[in-house]
Amino acid sequence: MPLGDYQLSDFTDGPWTRPVYRRGSGPAVIVMHEIPGLHPLVVRFADRLVESGMTVFMPSLFGTPGKQLSTGYMLGQMFLNVCIRREFSTWKGGKSSPIVDWLRALARFAHADCGGPGVGAVGMCFTGGFALAMMTEPSVVAPVLSQPSLPFRDPGGLDASEAEISCAKLRMEAEGLTLLGLRFKGDKFVPAERFARLRKEFGERFEDVSLEPEDARQVPGMAPHSVLTIHLAESGPSKEAEVRTIGFFRERLGIHAATSKGMISPDR
Repeated sequence: MPLGDYQLSDFTDGPWTRPVYRRGSGPAVIVMHEIPGLHPLVVRFADRLVESGMTVFMPSLFGTPGKQLSTGYMLGQMFLNVCIRREFSTWKGGKSSPIVDWLRALARFAHADCGGPGVGAVGMCFTGGFALAMMTEPSVVAPVLSQPSLPFRDPGGLDASEAEISCAKLRMEAEGLTLLGLRFKGDKFVPAERFARLRKEFGERFEDVSLEPEDARQVPGMAPHSVLTIHLAESGPSKEAEVRTIGFFRERLGIHAATSKGMISPDR
């Protein structure tokens, strides 16, 4: 069972209560899953963070925890989360999703409970941009945006407000922080304009890991998209991107220096 080694508890803040799966020891990392839900390949990535000396907090934001991937499952969750649920802002940029307030509270709790210099946060796909907006919470010191897919109707948009972006900029300069972004080039859900916007906003503080489509693990019927899960190859630049992500967390959370940067050149 993918989540059999994890402790399960509910976390409540404001109007929302969500189940959270926890495992490991050391500084905390919030792992925010992609559509359709907390599937086994997200758990595999979380397990690797645990093995690298971190405590993982995985909230279940939608879907069925541990359920295997299928086309029907993915399409059903896409419809529910894009068209119905009010805690997510999916279409236009310039604002964060309401659920981000709950995620900030989870980060505060995780930092108080686990200690260390702060908390890491990684979002994937639908949640990909949440880690940026979470930086208004001072405990978040290691934000990772993996294939950030929102907002859908604004290729150069970010799912964060101008105030949240400004806060992130100020913190990065004052605290020496950086932002890590991951994607496959040509991914229609993560336009090149979005990463260009991140480079414009954050300059050298944004580390752009843009992979070639052929670097992906090839999955029939699915274009390369999920960098750290479905389309993660176990060798080559794709694997290097995972190594870099884990190393980024280790560096920022004070575990010890990463051994490999694994940087990939962005689109030009």
